[in-house]
Amino acid sequence: TNHQHQMFARASRSLVRRFYSVAVREEEAFLEFGLEGQPKGVVQIVLNRASRKNAISRKLLSDLEVCLQEINSMPAGDARVVIVRAAPGGNAFCAGADLKERKSMSQDEARVFVSRLRSAFTSIEKLPMPTIAAIDGFALGGGLELALSCDLRYSGSAGLMGLPETGLAIIPGAGGTQRLTPVVGIAKAKELIFTGNRLTPSEALAIGLINGFKDTELGGFEYALEVATKISLNGPIGVRSAKKAINLGSQTDITSGLAIEELCYQEVIPTKDR
Repeated sequence: TNHQHQMFARASRSLVRRFYSVAVREEEAFLEFGLEGQPKGVVQIVLNRASRKNAISRKLLSDLEVCLQEINSMPAGDARVVIVRAAPGGNAFCAGADLKERKSMSQDEARVFVSRLRSAFTSIEKLPMPTIAAIDGFALGGGLELALSCDLRYSGSAGLMGLPETGLAIIPGAGGTQRLTPVVGIAKAKELIFTGNRLTPSEALAIGLINGFKDTELGGFEYALEVATKISLNGPIGVRSAKKAINLGSQTDITSGLAIEELCYQEVIPTKDR
């Protein structure tokens, strides 16, 4: 009902205020979970390099890899859904690769870095539980590629999204040319990559780049936490099996897809969640 929705939204805003403040940490990416009052099973990957707009440095990438290893080792009930967000104090979700650091790399070092970045984003894509990008601020280049590796994307009023790499005489190299097309269609993907256009939240929502938009400063995190809370209340094995069926089925024909669905359904029949 509308009353229940309003109550849920108020509870969500309360959670946002409580969990958006974090202690000072040295890691450029770290996990938050199990906080008092936080919905069970909601794990947050926090990007913590606000002074550089969360630009992806070697250290941030290494810290992100550690986060992903830890999430993969967690029991299904403890990691039901993952939110990727920025730490407070900046105006960016992630502004892409650290171009200042990139200039100091040799061509071989740059190739290795981009390969590691591509692998890390693929690891996010392959996480068995739902993943949500909370876009509050810039999500450009590698930042948008990070968001595209998540299952769902939500933005606040400050969101600004684009793949500007062709303006630097390169291409999106961490999955952007591959993950954007299934989300927005081949013609729109080509337009965005060829032009490097940056989209406001309302423009991104209109083409399906994001799932939702809240016109508040932290609207991306607020919306993401609201959706994550709903997901966390559902059976974790069922949710994981549904993600597997959708992802694998989307890459094949309907007959094969239905066979995949049947196999995934069989996985949930004997579980205690039911």
